[in-house]
Amino acid sequence: MDSIAAWFQTLNERERRLVAAAAAVAGLVLLYALVSLDRGVARAEARLAQKRQDLAWMQSVEPQLAAAGPAAAAPASQRSLIVVVDNSAREVGLGTALTSSEPSPQGGLRVRLDRAPFDTLVGWLARLEQQNRVRVESATIDGAGAPGLVNAAIVLRTGS
Repeated sequence: MDSIAAWFQTLNERERRLVAAAAAVAGLVLLYALVSLDRGVARAEARLAQKRQDLAWMQSVEPQLAAAGPAAAAPASQRSLIVVVDNSAREVGLGTALTSSEPSPQGGLRVRLDRAPFDTLVGWLARLEQQNRVRVESATIDGAGAPGLVNAAIVLRTGS
């Protein structure tokens, strides 16, 4: 510390003021960084506490859900195709992309999706097939401008 004080004393008045101002600015920047870091840590701790509460709640209802089993939801054959498609689209995050759905000839359903993420769309169609036995009868898929987004016109039909 003595060497820093000795060095400081060797500076002329103008340089001393400049070094003092730079030290004050550096101190304020350091103080701001510490306060921001503390706030970030507090927010992260709050999110972690909320996630722990959510996990505890999920674990508490898990036995009830397991006991209910897959029979808790009505089978797809007992629900209308439009309800199955709409609910599953919302579950996977395609609810806003699903712009229209209307019955097609022979009991199918014609759906239109705009600016839908392609990967999500393909996963959704696979999920419809696996969980609800809804198959794709025909599909037209075009790029929607932005990478990964598509516009799609799809005709769906329940499988036997």
